[in-house]
Amino acid sequence: MAIEITHEADGDRGRYHLLVDGAEAGELDYRMHEGRRVFVHTGVRDEYEGQGLAGQLAARVLDDARAEGLQIVPLCPYVRGYLERHDEYA
Repeated sequence: MAIEITHEADGDRGRYHLLVDGAEAGELDYRMHEGRRVFVHTGVRDEYEGQGLAGQLAARVLDDARAEGLQIVPLCPYVRGYLERHDEYA
């Protein structure tokens, strides 16, 4: 299973795409607000659930925000829960 995560940004909005073997398996949407990346939605298609893919997506977006020096706002319940389970992002 080949996993690829791509990122596109348009103004103050952005989306990470999660691809499995070239097929779109999920996404994570965010908005920029006052220099902070606000995560608003994470979704994984039903057929890909339970494989840890949402966690890989969350780790990537959090790593990117950290690398860019951005503060984050986890409005998305999945990202908020991920942060609670992973102290390395505290």
